[in-house]
Order: sequence, then structure tokens, then C-alpha cells
Amino acid sequence: MIIAIDQSTSATKAILFSDALEVLHRVNLDHGQFYPQSGWVEHDAEEIYANTLAGIKQLLETSNVSPASISSIAITNQRETAVVWDKTTGKPVTRAVVWQDLRGTEICGRLRSQGYTRKVREKTGLLIDPYFSASGIQWILDYIPGARSKAEKGELLAGTIDSWLIWKLTAGRVHATDFTNASRTLLFNIHTCDWDGEMLELFTIPRSMMPQPLPCDSLFGETDADGLFDTPIPIAGVIGDSHGALTGQMCFEAGYGKATYGTGSSVMMNIGEQYVPAPEGLVTSVGLAACGKVFYAFEGNIHCTGATLKWMVDELRLIDHAEETETLARSLPDNGGVYFVPAFAGLGAPWWNPDAKAILCGMSLGTGKAHVARAALEAIAYQVKDLVDGMTGQAGIRLKALRVDGGPTKNKFLMQFQADMLQADIECSPIEEASAMGAVVMNGLARGTWKNLEEVVRLRPAAQTITSRMEDQTREKLHAGWMQAVRMINR
Repeated sequence: MIIAIDQSTSATKAILFSDALEVLHRVNLDHGQFYPQSGWVEHDAEEIYANTLAGIKQLLETSNVSPASISSIAITNQRETAVVWDKTTGKPVTRAVVWQDLRGTEICGRLRSQGYTRKVREKTGLLIDPYFSASGIQWILDYIPGARSKAEKGELLAGTIDSWLIWKLTAGRVHATDFTNASRTLLFNIHTCDWDGEMLELFTIPRSMMPQPLPCDSLFGETDADGLFDTPIPIAGVIGDSHGALTGQMCFEAGYGKATYGTGSSVMMNIGEQYVPAPEGLVTSVGLAACGKVFYAFEGNIHCTGATLKWMVDELRLIDHAEETETLARSLPDNGGVYFVPAFAGLGAPWWNPDAKAILCGMSLGTGKAHVARAALEAIAYQVKDLVDGMTGQAGIRLKALRVDGGPTKNKFLMQFQADMLQADIECSPIEEASAMGAVVMNGLARGTWKNLEEVVRLRPAAQTITSRMEDQTREKLHAGWMQAVRMINR
């Protein structure tokens, strides 16, 4: 059996998996969120490590599993969140700068104004933005007293949450990360799969701080988890959470994509072993690295999907439960020309307009709550379509299937409309904990449980497949209406 640590933005899960990729038991521990100033978001890295140990302990106790039966530990984690710590004391020099944190805005703005956008994008696949780790690390070095001096003497280490956990679990013996997490820092050359000297110099970060980047299916040292195991066990398989979901959904071929429908939505598509620049508004990352291969992926994030349905419940009180939207949507023959652009937090990819405001348009005196509910569901599908269209057009790859997870996938109207908009199959998989499963897949490859990705695919459970059945003319008309609505706020 394998323990997967799924360290997310809000909590740390310890999940027990069988060697056949079955979820056997799980424990969830929340951690604190700190907002010391407007735009700042912080985590206590020591609390996250303590919760990791507590989660493993509780998992062993509540599942009645002997520590001796655990073969190894795998890790998947929130990406981009940056930790800087003293390698002698093992203490962070300040709280972790979370991916949502905006304190690096000035640093990023200065680099953009100096004309580095194109070079950074060519080397890293990313946009210059405080969302990624580099500006957070630079800010810590610039503004935490003594940090810059210590870093230049080689006394400080930096990394994303996976690096921090690996270093702590190995009692400081291993400072490493995987290619997927590294590819979200703005410091990693996506072509050479190593830290880029020019990027480190741009963000004034000493190379000595950075962890060793390794493929996802590597062995990352051994741990006794602070005495929880009598004999040290391997840490095998490390991958960022969105990449873990891509792997857990077994999107190992170019053209397969995954969409996680949650508060917002993350859409990622495998584009194969050749790097391709992302279309405007999207980024290219390492999708996964295993079996001696590196697979690249396009990624885009939508701000409001499930959040729109929650807004209708909590704020408008139009419905009592999000599940009601399916019945309401099906009660109408069409959308009646009503469109909802849910730009509650601006428009995300591929538009990237932070000043946009949500609109509901095309209403008449005959418009009722069923039209609003239907428009909200359709908006989710339109947004995913806009991302996928950009991805497939730029890479010259046809979408073979979109493998989906998250609560809204239970909405049959939404899933059918999504298939219709994409003109592609939607595969609703019963896979639980897709990100953690991706880490366990990498764990098995690292330990030789499976020899290649083809063996892993055979373990994928049967999925419900939803096929497009809408006529082209209808699809084009509906999407044209959506684009017209978007243009109203995206000028």
C-alpha cells in the first residue's frame, strides 16, 4: 500500500491507496490562511509539515493498517507557493508566499516594462506574473531582514511545497523537486528541464538556493516520517496537483485533456513530447515527466464555474441547491437568447481581463429563473470551449476526449452541452482523488510496479462517455451569441 500526500491550498490529505490504484482510506487536515495585508496570502510551512505528519499518523490509526505494510510515500501539491528556509535551523525565514499572493506585482511589472515578456515566455512557457513562484522568492530576499545576505552565502534554500516536504521528511538530506512543479516557478527552462541562469539572474535568486529538478517518476529519498515508520521507506513519485489530475485521468497521449470543475476550472491538454508556444492567454508547462519522456501541456484557468452556481444559491437565492439547475435547464427548449458571462472576478483565460464585470444579457419579460440557470450552466461549457479551441488550434491537435472530474460533472445537462460545444467525447470518470492518483501512478513507475504508461492505462476504470449530438449550425449560432456577450464587457 502507498500513502499519497495531497497538499492543497486549504488542507493536507493523507490518502491510502492499494497497488491497484484503489482509494482505501483518507484523512483531511485544514491549515491556516493568513492575509496580513491587502493582496497578501500566506501559509505557515511548519504547520503544513506538522499536518503532513499528523495526517500520516491518523491515517495509520484510523485505517488499522500496520506501518510495516506501507511501501512508500507519494506527493502531490499546490503549485507555485514559495517557501524560503534556513538550511541550518530548518526554519522558514517567513511564511510561505501563496500562489494567490500579489506582492510580486511590482517586480513583475518592472520586468514586463523592461521588455522581458517574450524571452521569459520562450524559455519558461509562462507569463510574467506574481501567480508564479519567482517574484515571491525575490520579494522574501529583498524585504525580509538578513535574507539576501544569507542567500548569497549559501545559507538559505527555496522551493515549492513539494521541495519543503521532501527536505523535512528526509531530515534535510534531499533538496529536490519534480519537473512539473519546477515548470511553474518562472525559473525553469522548459526546453532543457533545468534551472535557467538568465531567469535566476532576472529575479536575483542565487542558484544555490534551488532544489534539484527530477522527473516525476523518480525516487526522492527515504523517510521514517519522524519515527512513524520503524524502517525508512521511499518517497517515490512527486507531481504538481493539476499535472497529477492529468496523470490520474491517464491523459498520456497528445490530444487528451482533463478539466476539473470546481469553484473555478482548470483545463489542461497533453500536447505531446515537443514544446509548442501556448496561444495568447494560456501557458505551456511540463504536463508530466516519466519513463524517460517529457510530455508538455497547455493550461488555462477559469475563475468562476461552480462559484456561479453557488452565487445563485447564496446571494440571489434563486434556487436552494446547485443540483436544481439541471431540472430547470431541461425545462426549456433553448436558452431563449439569454447569456450569462460570470466575470465575478474578472475574466480569466483566454481573455485575462481583470476589470471585466459579470453580465446577464438577452432578457425579455418572458425570462424566468430557468433561463438564468440554463445560461449559467451554458457559460461553464462556453468558457471551457474557448480554452480548448485555443489549445487545439495552436498545437494543431484534435481533442480526442476531455476527461472530467469535480462536482458539476454530475449535472447531465452540463456534460451533454459541454460535449456538444466541443464536438468531442466527454469522459466522466469514477476516479476519486485524481491528483493523488497521479502521484501514485508516478510512485509505481518509480518503484517498478509498472514498466511503462501502457501498463498503467489498463488500470483505468470504465468511464461514462457522452458524445456530441448537436448540429453544427446550432452550435455555431449559440457560440456566436456567447462571443457577442463577452465582447460587451471585454472591450
